[in-house]
Amino acid sequence: MEVVTETSGADILSTELKKSELFQLVADRADLNKNKVKPVVEAMLEVLGEALAEGRELNLKPFGKVKINRQKDTGNARVTVAKIRQPKSNGAATET
Repeated sequence: MEVVTETSGADILSTELKKSELFQLVADRADLNKNKVKPVVEAMLEVLGEALAEGRELNLKPFGKVKINRQKDTGNARVTVAKIRQPKSNGAATET
């Protein structure tokens, strides 16, 4: 049986990852200066945003696979509803 976990909007807002934090986390992980990471991350976000706007699926290991369910253009934005399938972490402890 498959278990689906839903998160409320309040839960998501309390753990929001902003770009400045993303820049710092990537810089730390890559052991690079934040100023060197910023243009690369900005370009990556643009490419991903363009791909989603075109209706393309993303298959980006280890991030996961993003499959678009539907898109709707509103007055000043495009609303995209998508599923993200992520592999379970290899480092996570599992019970048997």
